[in-house]
Amino acid sequence: MQRLHIVLFYLFIFSFLLIVSKLGATVHIFPAFNPQDDLLEEIKDRIAEYEEEPQDAYIDRVWKKTPGRNGITVLVNESYEKMKKEGKFDETLLKFKETPPSVHLKDLPPAPIYRGHPDKMMVAFLINVSWGTEHIPTILKTLNKHDVKATFFIEGKWAKENKEHVQMIHEQGHLIGSHAYNHPDMATLNQEQILQQINDTNEIIEAIVRVKPKWFAPPSGSFNDRVVELVHAEKMETILWTVDTIDWQKPSVSVMINRVMKNVHPGAMILMHPTDPVAQGLETLIEKIKEENYKIDTVEQLLDESR
Repeated sequence: MQRLHIVLFYLFIFSFLLIVSKLGATVHIFPAFNPQDDLLEEIKDRIAEYEEEPQDAYIDRVWKKTPGRNGITVLVNESYEKMKKEGKFDETLLKFKETPPSVHLKDLPPAPIYRGHPDKMMVAFLINVSWGTEHIPTILKTLNKHDVKATFFIEGKWAKENKEHVQMIHEQGHLIGSHAYNHPDMATLNQEQILQQINDTNEIIEAIVRVKPKWFAPPSGSFNDRVVELVHAEKMETILWTVDTIDWQKPSVSVMINRVMKNVHPGAMILMHPTDPVAQGLETLIEKIKEENYKIDTVEQLLDESR
């Protein structure tokens, strides 16, 4: 009888353990309090403070084509893993994911672009090149020293005559756009002439750097709807500016810098040329812009939807 009791006891224990193993993590015989559960709930409760919806690209009444901006989403589990060691909420350890908008620049109809997204803490230097070479090396040296990438809008005729400078600009990682072939008033040209200005320049630049320009800066900022539509048909964008150094008037370096810093803003496109004021003042200008917590990059990066 005693042996039977022992057998039954072990059968009971075996059956109990079998049931528990099948139920696995869904059953807790002695549920334990986990203080980190509160941390997870706090992260979930506070994500609304940090998340932002993506913003679609749109055409502004004044500033025309305006790029969209990625939204931002908190990665709850990844953030929790970062914080659980200390067991308390720390916003510096939050992990995020960017979410793209539904409407992009490429989805919009033809229109010029004057600026990046008005909330993006970035600006772009637009360096229009159609004369001279003496200041190019100094400008490139300064940009390289401060790890800044610019966009050089190069005239086709100038590129043809200064291939080594075009190659130098490209090799140093700067973006090259088109500035037409021989600096015409684009608004006065017919369709055939406009296309010739665009295509001749693209062919010359592509032959030198093996990259076809995607960005077009009309000489002197002169354009009309026909120009913008034909540029768009060539899968390019028409680029203007919001801040002008007016360096061609040969202002003093301090006047030029004050002019820019007075008008700089998030998403600014800053127009300049390879002139003496720019060559002398570019380093100070870069330092002052960075002091205002702006990043300086190419037009392509400025118009990108990334935050």
